[in-house]
Amino acid sequence: MFLLAQVVNGLVLGGYYLLIALGLSLIFSIGGVVNLAHGAFYAFGAYVAVALTEHVGFAPAIVISPVAVALLGLLFERFILRRFYTADPILGLLVTFGLAMVAEQLLRIIFDAPPLSQDMPQSLKGAVFIGDFVFSRYRLMLLGIVVVVLIGVWLLLHKTSFGRVVRAGIQRPDMVAALGGALFAPITIVHPAMGAEVITVAFVVVVIGGLGSFWGVVLSALLVGVVRGITINFVPAAGEASMYILMFLVLMFRPRGLLGERIERFE
Repeated sequence: MFLLAQVVNGLVLGGYYLLIALGLSLIFSIGGVVNLAHGAFYAFGAYVAVALTEHVGFAPAIVISPVAVALLGLLFERFILRRFYTADPILGLLVTFGLAMVAEQLLRIIFDAPPLSQDMPQSLKGAVFIGDFVFSRYRLMLLGIVVVVLIGVWLLLHKTSFGRVVRAGIQRPDMVAALGGALFAPITIVHPAMGAEVITVAFVVVVIGGLGSFWGVVLSALLVGVVRGITINFVPAAGEASMYILMFLVLMFRPRGLLGERIERFE
C-alpha cells in the first residue's frame, strides 16, 4: 500500500518533469537547437503567476501566465532562435546559455534575490482519501492537468492541419514550461535560479526518452518521477542521484534512449 502511494506521488513528480522536458524536446525536434534558455521560461511562468495572483487571483493567474510567457517565447523564437536552426549547433548552445544567464539576472533585478512564496486556494488544500491512501488534493489536480495538456498537445500535433505543418505544439513550446512553473509555484521555491536548476532535469528526461521522441519523453518523465519519488522515501540521500543512475543504465543498453530509434520531428 505504501509503495503504491509513492508510485502515485512519483507520477505527479513525473508530470512536473514532463511539462518542462516536453517543450525542450519539441524545440529540438523542430529546429535541432538545444535550448539552454528553456528553463528561464519555466522561471518566468512561476514569477508571473506569483505576481498576478495578488491582483487577479490564483486561477486567472495560472491561465494568464503561460499565455504571457508564450508571447515572449514567440518573440524569442522569431528573432533569436530561428536564426540558429541551420547553423552550427554549438552556436545555438552558446547563445541560449547566454540568454539563460541574462534571464536569471533580470529576475533578480525585477523581483529581487530572496525566494517568493505562492499560496494555493483554500479549496485546493488538504487531502483526498481513497481507500487507505491519502493524497494531496492539489497534487492530484496537477496530475489531471498534466494529462489534459499531454492529450491536447498530441492531438494538436497529429490531428490538425496546423499541427501537421508546424509540429511545434502551438508554435510556442515554452508555453508548456511556463505552465509548469505557474502550477508548481505553490509547492516549490520560486527563486531566480530555478530555471537553471530545472533545465538539468529536463535534459536527463529528454536523453533517457530519446531525442525527437514524443512518447519517449512522456515515458521517461514518468519513469524518472517514480524512481526518484520511491528512492527519496527509502534512501533520501540518493534521491538526486537516482535519475542520473537511471540515465546511465538506459544509455548503457539503449544509447539513443528508450524510444529514440529514429531522430525525427515527431512524425
